[in-house]
Amino acid sequence: MTKLGVGIGWRPEIADAIEGLTGVDWVEVVAENICVGHLPDSLERLRARGVTVVPHGVSLGLGGADRPDTGRLAALAEKAEALGAPLVTEHIAFVRAGGPLTATPLLEAGHLLPVPRTRDALDVLCENVRIAQDALPVPLALENIAALVSWPGEELTEGQFLSELVERTGVRLLIDVANLHTNHVNRGEDPAEALSSLPVEALAYVHVAGGLERDGVWHDTHAHPVPRPVLDVLADLASRVSPPGVLLERDDHFPAADELAAELETIRTTIATARPRPLLIGAGARVSGGPMPTPTPMPTPTPMPMPTLVQSPTPTPTDIRTASREPAAPDTAAATPPAAPVTPTAPAAVRQPAVPVAPAAPAARQRLGLAQAALLSALVAGTPAPEGFDVRRLGVQSRALVAKRADVVAKVAPELPEILGDGYRSAFLAYARSRPMTDGYRSDALDFVEGLLVAGRPEDVEARRRLTAWWRERAGVRPPGPAARLAHRVRTALGRG
Repeated sequence: MTKLGVGIGWRPEIADAIEGLTGVDWVEVVAENICVGHLPDSLERLRARGVTVVPHGVSLGLGGADRPDTGRLAALAEKAEALGAPLVTEHIAFVRAGGPLTATPLLEAGHLLPVPRTRDALDVLCENVRIAQDALPVPLALENIAALVSWPGEELTEGQFLSELVERTGVRLLIDVANLHTNHVNRGEDPAEALSSLPVEALAYVHVAGGLERDGVWHDTHAHPVPRPVLDVLADLASRVSPPGVLLERDDHFPAADELAAELETIRTTIATARPRPLLIGAGARVSGGPMPTPTPMPTPTPMPMPTLVQSPTPTPTDIRTASREPAAPDTAAATPPAAPVTPTAPAAVRQPAVPVAPAAPAARQRLGLAQAALLSALVAGTPAPEGFDVRRLGVQSRALVAKRADVVAKVAPELPEILGDGYRSAFLAYARSRPMTDGYRSDALDFVEGLLVAGRPEDVEARRRLTAWWRERAGVRPPGPAARLAHRVRTALGRG
């Protein structure tokens, strides 16, 4: 297992600050934000200093019903090799749904959405993970995600789900303690219970990040300082096992370098002062260097129906309900330690599965695909909520997705808020509520501008001229047809055709 140390997520906005920080052992970079052969100079300088760089993917959607896209896998593998990375990481999530498998429109979430903890979803995930492992030149680690919504009819706890995933695939785990805290507030899941059942020998590294609570809902913003409850979960994890690496994530509202340094020092102190505790062995977990215990058989779950896909062409707004915080369950393991406490040590090597993962049944992929398409359609296209979901909580998630689209489009196309000024956000939100994303954020930006120009907006002639020039420059990569016709309409409207 690679020892990484303490690191920070590399972002262009804080590249100079990161280079100036002392004691940064490694950095993590969003894989989709870099190009092989055109790495940022800052990353190249860090690599020259011996700083390890780990690519962190966000778009594979390994928890989706479809098999992983070979092009995305090849791109991730190429970046891992270009960076000389010891491993790559991704998420236990789905990011798109629909398409040929379900005979429904393909939709993009633009966000990481939770997979149901069911046998169907686990079978599909395991096969997708093995496909990815075979395509990557280095080990793969998967991250648990934060979620605002819960799936009805789940058959496994998070600990059981992750343990069986590791046992069947040999994949490593990236444990995000901020996400464990988020799921405690939003879904009533006890972080200590999840940690006690994790297979600690599979731990690759740990994520730490900040957020905020608003109206009883915890928002995992990555734009605020790391709060004490998240550090407490980190301390709990560090008391059970010595993490090979810990990384601070920050994606927005970047603070000064001294504040980043202070947060990194707090993380180091939290790990160093975590009081060793007896390890509560869960399914698939073991004490480093000791024999693998016989796992306790899990009860046979009672299957519950998955949601069905409901089509509706018209978006319907949903309201927000406050979520109640549920108290954490008492830690009975710490209250009744075994005779000889075990001091946490570095995790042992992950055992590879003895036999290949069996392919998921086509019916399982289709059932999962229909369920995910129904949920995503409700979130981004305004179709009715699938049966069993909390409608008000879906409203919270739906609005969060729209707001994130506006923020990300503003980053990938910064000229748009500059041209539209204060009207950018309201215009984009109005567009996004009726136009689901189908092909990534850059295409989303083009479609947004196209809609504005066809509608003769904005009213300001100079702003419309600048938008037209922006759109023409970028739409040229598209095949002739609708784009060419639109360009002609735009030229005619401006009196230049």
